[in-house]
Amino acid sequence: MKSNKTKSHMEWSYIIIITFFVLGIIDIRFGILGMVCMGMPLYLAIKGRGKVHCAKYCPRGSFLGKFLSKISLGHTLPKWLRTNRAKNILLIIMLTVFSSVLSYAIINHGFHFVVIAKVFYRFMLMSFIVGIVIGVFFKPRSWCQICPMGHGSALIKKSQDKKSNNISQ
Repeated sequence: MKSNKTKSHMEWSYIIIITFFVLGIIDIRFGILGMVCMGMPLYLAIKGRGKVHCAKYCPRGSFLGKFLSKISLGHTLPKWLRTNRAKNILLIIMLTVFSSVLSYAIINHGFHFVVIAKVFYRFMLMSFIVGIVIGVFFKPRSWCQICPMGHGSALIKKSQDKKSNNISQ
């Protein structure tokens, strides 16, 4: 008898992020796939699915949960880091850094596929390393509590809810 319960992809989606980084080492052009990793949570949020990506699909969250549980110190992330203000600041910093690096690369090297792929790859790698460091000192998936993509998805959902409440009134 089949269960109606929807299965989470979190059990195996870590393979996607490992594959992404290995392919990027083999050929940096695969770094462009970082657009999918960064865009999927926003796409799902815009489609009205909220933070479903974080809960069911995120390869980074899957990796952190699967591999850091054995080495994590297990501390709780400080309360101030979990505030909306801290998440907004982190989102602004990440968007600013990403935009600046991408603009700099395009201005100095032209609008080349490899240049853009390298920016996405490096940005994904940098945030992955930060997620690992946070996961070692705190609980394994602590990064997920402050992830800019997850926070951006939550902001989209909140905006959609507010808009639908205004329409229904």
